[in-house]
Amino acid sequence: MSTIALFGANGTIGSRILSEALRRGHQVTAVVRDPAKITTSHSNLTVATGDVLDPASVAAAAEGKDVVVSAVGGGDGPGHIATIKPAAESLVAGVRTLGDVAPRLIAVGGAGSLRTPDGKQVWDAEGLPEFLLQIMHAHGDALDFYRTVSDVRWTNLSPAATIAPGERTGGYRTSTEDLVTDAEGASRISAEDYAVALVDEIERPQHIGERFTVGY
Repeated sequence: MSTIALFGANGTIGSRILSEALRRGHQVTAVVRDPAKITTSHSNLTVATGDVLDPASVAAAAEGKDVVVSAVGGGDGPGHIATIKPAAESLVAGVRTLGDVAPRLIAVGGAGSLRTPDGKQVWDAEGLPEFLLQIMHAHGDALDFYRTVSDVRWTNLSPAATIAPGERTGGYRTSTEDLVTDAEGASRISAEDYAVALVDEIERPQHIGERFTVGY
């Protein structure tokens, strides 16, 4: 079993990663600014106060862990711009200080930079609202940063084009740069199965130093 420091554990995706990791017997430390927002109680769960935008706080949370997972978001478009890439930089800086004993880093990414069947990227679609483009490009900028990092074992997991709370089936398909679509051309994943894929990556590393994506 792994020891996991999880930032953003009280969000839509983070809470499902938390549940999935606990379900499989991992030891999880939920790192949040307000511990009162974590209402889950479990013998394998510890709640700690921390700030993903502070490298020293990241280092303190990461010390002694096998994996650091970041599921932080930013709410609206400007919130993502102010949070996602700065969080990536802080996470890398904090983990980096631990040197040879540094844990892996797995970050929740975005779908915007994925390649579509027509050879474009998801964010090139016509008619996308500005706030959504801001969210997509915030994740894209974070991914660009991760790709400059060679001394931290990072992984970035992009969801399908549509991700929402739903059913845990345990099934999904993966790709690296191409949007995963079904026979009808739809790209979707439940937040529950996204969490399954992320915890699978913790247990059986396949994508160290790269981005991958999941969908049905």
